[in-house]
Amino acid sequence: MSAPVTISVDAMGGDAAPGIVVDGVRLAHERLPHVHFLLFGDAPRVEALLDRQPHLKAVCTVRHTDEAVANEDKPSQVLRNGRRSSMWLAVDAVHKGEAAGVVSAGNTGALMAISKFVLRTLPGIDRPAIAGLFPTVRGETVMLDLGANVDCDANNLFQFAVMGEVFARAVLGLENPTIGILNVGAEELKGNEAVKSAATRIRESGLPIRFHGFVEGNDICEGTVDVVVTDGFTGNIALKTAEGTVRLYSTLLREGFKNSLLAKVGYLFAQHALTKVKVRIDPRRYNGAMFLGLNGIAVKSHGGTDAFG
Repeated sequence: MSAPVTISVDAMGGDAAPGIVVDGVRLAHERLPHVHFLLFGDAPRVEALLDRQPHLKAVCTVRHTDEAVANEDKPSQVLRNGRRSSMWLAVDAVHKGEAAGVVSAGNTGALMAISKFVLRTLPGIDRPAIAGLFPTVRGETVMLDLGANVDCDANNLFQFAVMGEVFARAVLGLENPTIGILNVGAEELKGNEAVKSAATRIRESGLPIRFHGFVEGNDICEGTVDVVVTDGFTGNIALKTAEGTVRLYSTLLREGFKNSLLAKVGYLFAQHALTKVKVRIDPRRYNGAMFLGLNGIAVKSHGGTDAFG
């Protein structure tokens, strides 16, 4: 039997909190019955939701605070005035050893700022990075940074490569993952000074890293490498573009199958295959990006996610 694990949850983070958060905890409990949840937020509201699900209430502890981080709050403002917020208290529970990790669907910048301030970075890491999984034709690819660091130098990218390699080993179970740096071309002469210097540093580091070299945008979903390294500006754009493409694909398919009786009949024959594809590329399956480089586990969920995400 697995040892009990406690997860700290920012119950007030996200566009539809705390209802969606509690529903998400319910789904997590169904999959991971041995996990205990420590929920921080408006206790009367959270407990009212738990009262409707007695089986869930048994694995949840609620700690009250009437403060929450808003989406429009600036990270600097939260660091000065947000120490009683549900987000801060949830992160601090990890720092105090009360929880193995924290999950929040709240303000990304605020969560990163709080996590870095409270948990601190690991030795040798200058900046934490946001890492997530992308579906590919070969399985899944790790990509970082997805938005924590808009401007990165060669040293940051080198550190991201090291962290991404370790993440791929731990999460994807890969023994020797391949690493690529996102660039405007695969040729060594292309790209800005940061990506070229980062590539040189990886090659000359002496670390046991399988460095593929540069990869392009189309290589992400091809699964050319196991880990794609980039700055947060480019990574976030790539992430949002991928999410938008999935929505476009779904919309066009729905419209196409409504165009004629023949199309509707065709859908009946293709429904099983289309459902499998839909499940595989469903953004909710890849919701939950991890902050790498911290002395603790912090996971950021999409603010507009549903309970499954």
